Amino acid sequence: MFSCEAEGLHRLRYQLRESQCTIITDKLEALEAATSAIRHNRTELERYIQDSPVFQMALEPIEVAEGPAAVMLMAEASRRAGVGPMAAVAGVLADLAVERMIRAGAEVAVVENGGEAYFVSDRPMDIAIKAGDTPLSKKVGFRLEEFPVGVATSSGLFSHALSFGEAEAVTIFADNAGIADAAATAVANKVRGDDEVRTVEEAVELGLTIEGVRGVFILYKRHVGLGGEVPKIIGVNPEDEENITEEAP
Repeated sequence: MFSCEAEGLHRLRYQLRESQCTIITDKLEALEAATSAIRHNRTELERYIQDSPVFQMALEPIEVAEGPAAVMLMAEASRRAGVGPMAAVAGVLADLAVERMIRAGAEVAVVENGGEAYFVSDRPMDIAIKAGDTPLSKKVGFRLEEFPVGVATSSGLFSHALSFGEAEAVTIFADNAGIADAAATAVANKVRGDDEVRTVEEAVELGLTIEGVRGVFILYKRHVGLGGEVPKIIGVNPEDEENITEEAP
């Protein structure tokens, strides 16, 4: 769901089971730091779920007294957004990978995991929205200029993830990707019904009540809703395959 047009950056596509990641950095060593973090934190999470399967199945927040870093961060993000902890899994794994990249000396550290991304950068980054065959899909995006920032997109129509809503796209900008991921799910769940304008307005208001959310963008039945600190909207060239990487919400 994001593009990077800056020069001198390394890019890596990395997949580990359900985690399908794009990693971008200015420091080659940070690529290994990111993949190592993803492997480690996925393994820790999977072990935890084996002992506590309710963590994976819950559709509402659950209390966790102790656990691996990914588990604790997922539980906190889900508590803020009022959704199950697995709603934050992709974003939290991206957050933890970026943290490792920064410790490895990266000044540009970006991890996108299935459409949820965490950005730390010393230069602007462009992201593009993909929303199926809707008119704005792959043609409209945002220019990120303030970092760090987490970005996540959820959809009730075009996503592989569970959603109870009908939005073409709900994009959340937040303090990190874990919060953005959980919040996108929560907001997308509320976008449904025939009163499109009111539904979008109420969903934007909901998103902005979630601690850590900075901005909300919603696309629903050709209606667009904006709230909070949404980055500059830009046009995107969908034919620029070299610079644009897109993931389904």
